[in-house]
Amino acid sequence: MAARIKAEFGVECELIKGEAGVFDVEVDGEVLFSKHEMGRYPEDDEVIAELKQRR
Repeated sequence: MAARIKAEFGVECELIKGEAGVFDVEVDGEVLFSKHEMGRYPEDDEVIAELKQRR
């Protein structure tokens, strides 16, 4: 996913290790996707689409 975000937007992503299986995608402190809330990992395309909407 990080490579796809870099290719689409030209920005570097940072992976921050969490605990207990947490997997959140955040931008500027705002959660775009939460595995805990959704019960699944995000698809790359849905994260990219959300990022494009926030441009």
